[in-house]
Amino acid sequence: MAVTPTDPPTATPASPARVPAPVSALPRRVVADRPAPWRGLLRGAAAGAAGTTALNAVTYLDMVVRGRPASDAPEQVVARLAGRAGIDVGGSRRERRNRFAGLGPLSGIAAGVGVGALAGVLRSAGVRLPTAVGGPLLGAAAMAASDVPLAAFGVSDPRTWSAIDWVGDAVPHLVYGVVTHATLTAAAAAEEGRTASARAPLPALLRAAALGAASGSRSSLGVTAVALTSARGDRGRLASGLGSTAGTAVSGVFALGELVGDKLPTTPSRLAPPALGGRVLLGGTAAAAEARRDGHDPVLPALVGAACAIGAALLGARLRGVAAQRFGSDKPGAFLEDGIAAALGWLGARRPAA
Repeated sequence: MAVTPTDPPTATPASPARVPAPVSALPRRVVADRPAPWRGLLRGAAAGAAGTTALNAVTYLDMVVRGRPASDAPEQVVARLAGRAGIDVGGSRRERRNRFAGLGPLSGIAAGVGVGALAGVLRSAGVRLPTAVGGPLLGAAAMAASDVPLAAFGVSDPRTWSAIDWVGDAVPHLVYGVVTHATLTAAAAAEEGRTASARAPLPALLRAAALGAASGSRSSLGVTAVALTSARGDRGRLASGLGSTAGTAVSGVFALGELVGDKLPTTPSRLAPPALGGRVLLGGTAAAAEARRDGHDPVLPALVGAACAIGAALLGARLRGVAAQRFGSDKPGAFLEDGIAAALGWLGARRPAA
């Protein structure tokens, strides 16, 4: 049929492929490209150097406080490694000794930078852990890189170390791990499309110190206090998980069990490496969870919490010893410590006033 000028125009249905997609009012999400491995390597090496500097600072501070000499274990490891490899560093006996005195610390720096570089490569591959987890793991890796050669070359046997020896070794490496991980995370924030949290102010650090001290006295009280003052949906996975019904119930059961078990004569010393390490980890975890919940960067509060957990553990053990000497039993000191730990947990975990 022919179409005359008076016929109305017939609308031709548009092809679905030609229909323009509706324009969304929401901003398009930009997905950051995965960093190249070599960039992660360089960034991790720089973070490892920062962590090594922090480790050395804590080690030198320990030498000042305790008045102990510098360790020559790294020098002995390098000397024995050179001997087994048949490498002659040359020079007179004095020159050889001086060279090994320099090679020992350099090997420690290389280990710290190397662990950081490996962490940077893993992060560029998509392995991204929170500092409360990644920091202790990096510290443990650096500690293994330092202690395994000591045992392998017969320089020292870690099984014979005292609790103070383990603390003197673990704390600097924990600081290394946290500083390295925090530096790596901050350096990669822009490339990964993230924004950094606000730096923790002094009141937040004081709350972190209180939570750490509570954990040093009773290992589970810090996280229990955070659980009791948090709720499901709070900022941060740790606080949100602890604030859930299950998290509050589990942490409460552990806290009550510890309050009872702490008084039993069969309970091992809190200064034993496993017990002290657990208190340090839980103290840092509680402080980090509280800081993240309140909108602050958790790195420095975690360090403060871990350090205060060590101090509180040492002071608590001393308090129990004094009570045992004065009263013939450490029970009065134990109950007093219970009250102090509970008060510190409440002070540390309570939410700041709006």
